[in-house]
Amino acid sequence: MTLVIHHPDLKPYLEEPWTLESLDRLEKLLTARGTLDFEPLETGLFPAAVADAYTGYHNVWVRDNIHLAHGFLAVGEIETAAKVIRGLTKFFLTQQAKMDKIVAGELDPSIHMNRPHIRFDGATLAECEEKWAHGQNDALGYYLWLTCLMATEHDLTLHPEEYQLLTRFPKYFHAIRYWQDKDSGHWEELKKVEMSSVGTVVRGLQAWETLLRVPQELPGLTGDEREALLHECDELISHGMQVLSKTLPWECKSDDPKEAREHDAALLFLIAPLGLVSPTEGQATKIVQGVMEELSGEIGICRYRGDSYWCADYTLKFDEESRTADFSDDIGKRDALLGAGQEAQWCIFDPVLSVIFGQRYLETGDEKNLKAQSFHLARSVAQITGPGRDWPEFRCPESYYLSQGEWIPNDVNPLLWTQANLRWALHQMRLSLEKSIS
Repeated sequence: MTLVIHHPDLKPYLEEPWTLESLDRLEKLLTARGTLDFEPLETGLFPAAVADAYTGYHNVWVRDNIHLAHGFLAVGEIETAAKVIRGLTKFFLTQQAKMDKIVAGELDPSIHMNRPHIRFDGATLAECEEKWAHGQNDALGYYLWLTCLMATEHDLTLHPEEYQLLTRFPKYFHAIRYWQDKDSGHWEELKKVEMSSVGTVVRGLQAWETLLRVPQELPGLTGDEREALLHECDELISHGMQVLSKTLPWECKSDDPKEAREHDAALLFLIAPLGLVSPTEGQATKIVQGVMEELSGEIGICRYRGDSYWCADYTLKFDEESRTADFSDDIGKRDALLGAGQEAQWCIFDPVLSVIFGQRYLETGDEKNLKAQSFHLARSVAQITGPGRDWPEFRCPESYYLSQGEWIPNDVNPLLWTQANLRWALHQMRLSLEKSIS
């Protein structure tokens, strides 16, 4: 596949095999041009993007912030990751009443505005008032996963009230029966039972179980409470694993053709960063092959076939207020405007594929994996925006979409999630190159 390189200054880096020296030069260039800049809010959290205000991407998404925090953790910036977790924890403490009422049967979880909010004002930690598809079990699973991981492996300090907050997540997952709950998932759209959500919750529960088994005291939890929580956790994990074993590598199996979906790039996250599926096992191979063969375009990777978000001529079809609105209850209206092969090509996935192949290479030493890792890193770098147009250059966009026959960056530019994934992929490439010359 030929690389579509958007910035001519990056062409020299993509015409030769990667070396430690070329990585150093590239990272210096990207740093100088601000490509990998991250500006946190005072709360330690990050807006989703540096974009036009109309997009709403000045708000904080739980899922995006967890992916950013993991990206910082992967490159050794532990305190920055910890600040994200502390900020999210402060917010979720404000959501406890919702969780408790749903567990008690006093609040209807089928109304997704009743659920814990996963998009909010990151500066004030206040809920956003507009209607949103807050039923996103993956976002809650991500938070539980990384919080427990950092408490277990990176000395993140949690206080008694914060441990009590964590105990509410499994109870909430049980109350909504997450393994058969129709949520809006990673893409905040049509409600269905999605394996990218079920798997993320399972991984969160596994991390919680690991934390509960540490030998030291956990403030605010007695030994008997921990045993009861472990039993609860085992049961919940079992429910999720049974569904995953019957459904993967599909995202959703359903008799309803609107819900059924075989290939979805969100499944990649079960491999990296979550590690629920090992990068070398057969299930991971099927997921990766499905994404590469069914979802890849000449520039990036679509989220799934039939995705109408930022479809062709999107800015002509929707005014600013409508472009990033909540379509979860009326996705058919937007889908009707999509032409075949006109899905937006996203930039968050090639870096993840590069990382996955890099993980395979470190585990197996197979040069084919190193070659695939190098290719997807090159695709990731090639997606950085070029000069001379109505968008900033040297930025990592959310996606490219068709505008009057030309693939251009959409208005969410830069997307911090893309930046974090690119930075992680560069780091993973360095690890592979060090192995290859050792």
